[in-house]
Amino acid sequence: MDDITPQELKELLEKDLPPRIIDVRQDWEHDKCHIEGSILVPMDQIADNLDSFDPDEGLVIVCHHGMRSAQVAQFLISSGFTNIMNLAGGLDAWAKEIDPE
Repeated sequence: MDDITPQELKELLEKDLPPRIIDVRQDWEHDKCHIEGSILVPMDQIADNLDSFDPDEGLVIVCHHGMRSAQVAQFLISSGFTNIMNLAGGLDAWAKEIDPE
């Protein structure tokens, strides 16, 4: 698993084939703040939704501070996924560095 900074993620999102962003927080957290285009799949529902992800697709896993997403990223890797990134610092870092609104 690779950690990715908010700036690196911003640059990836500007490319022709951006990675999918999987937000593993709870509904109320996502409603409060999220990265545009992210897909909400709370951490406790990831295992039930594995078949909805392509194991070779680039996925960036995000949460509030990067701890839950790191756990989910490790789980995905152990499940055979090959292109997994964790947003270092989570949405907190994204909001401070990229999108303060």
